[in-house]
Amino acid sequence: MDALALQLGAEASRRSGRMAALGCSRRDLLGFFLGAAATAACVVLLQPAAPPCSYGYGLVAPEDYQELEAMANGTAHAAPSPCSLVTPAAGQHQELATLGNGTAHPEPCTTKPSGMAAASPDDDNLPELLRMAAMDDKTVILTLTNEAFSAPGSLLDLFLHSFRAGVRTAPLLRHLVIVAADAKAYERCRRVHRLCYHLRANGTAADYSAELPFMKRNYLDMMWRRNRFQARVLALGYSFVFTDVDIVWLRNPLLRVPVGADLAMSCDKFYGDNPYDLDKKANGGFVYARASARTAAFYEAWYEAGRARPGKNEQDVFDELKRELAARHGVAAQFVDTAYLGGFCDRRKGRDFNKLCTYHGNCLVGMKTKLRKLTRVFAEWNKFRTKAKLTD
Repeated sequence: MDALALQLGAEASRRSGRMAALGCSRRDLLGFFLGAAATAACVVLLQPAAPPCSYGYGLVAPEDYQELEAMANGTAHAAPSPCSLVTPAAGQHQELATLGNGTAHPEPCTTKPSGMAAASPDDDNLPELLRMAAMDDKTVILTLTNEAFSAPGSLLDLFLHSFRAGVRTAPLLRHLVIVAADAKAYERCRRVHRLCYHLRANGTAADYSAELPFMKRNYLDMMWRRNRFQARVLALGYSFVFTDVDIVWLRNPLLRVPVGADLAMSCDKFYGDNPYDLDKKANGGFVYARASARTAAFYEAWYEAGRARPGKNEQDVFDELKRELAARHGVAAQFVDTAYLGGFCDRRKGRDFNKLCTYHGNCLVGMKTKLRKLTRVFAEWNKFRTKAKLTD
């Protein structure tokens, strides 16, 4: 027994020496084992009761596309499969959410734990939600939805599905805050996502729950409420990526936003090869804004200009004043090429899935049309991904 103890002690000494040669102290070892134990505990606790999804966050199972097609045709309104909400099984490789500046984030848990903090209609805790969602550089991802767009089998389901099934987009769900324009949209959000915020229409009886016809009064009010909300996020010190809910995410679009940009926006059509040439028509469906005093001042002036121009939406006011406001406030503004942020408005370039990061259901009338055509785009993307053997 003494000989065995001596042998084990010698082996431990050799291992300690090897770890020391690698620059690891006993404290490092202790931290490593504690971290490993915590990770193992999380994996055990987060295992779903339902059978595991063999396809995880990778390619989408064929039956899911049948379900999406049924959604688009209005023949199915099923709740999301439990497999779309679970963490990848142990043994799957870890996905990283890589930002434009190269920062990496670990794979999040996309399940909704009981008792988690979230905004309620009676408690405005936006700062806490943003803190929970923020990346290392205090960037958050935002989208806005209402009852019509968030009903089961609607655009919100396809939007979230695209994150889970895109290339390295699933980890970005950890940073997504869904902003609900009405109470039912908020309730629906709470069923399918971790971070939900109820943007209440204080002081107005306007109904924002239905599909809002383009350029009608409620639509215009909603667009300027969105603009005010974005300004508030900046004022709280957070940069943001805003994405319309009628956009499917294929890859991480942050990689296409230059580090030096204060404000980057999608456009209906992209001409030439200079993103800083502002002679393009803005599309507010995708906006990146860096938190700074100058960007906040730009937003404030933008909103005040809108108040002086009743009947115009925020995109039209932006196009009218973008050069003046950018120069006045020292904001580096640019448009992102539609080769990367594509959409139905710019069909000249086709759909090059070697480049596309997102695809927008713009220049389409009606939610059902958007859902049907975006579902087909996503199915095309999945076929391309399978053929090209794209993996995470």
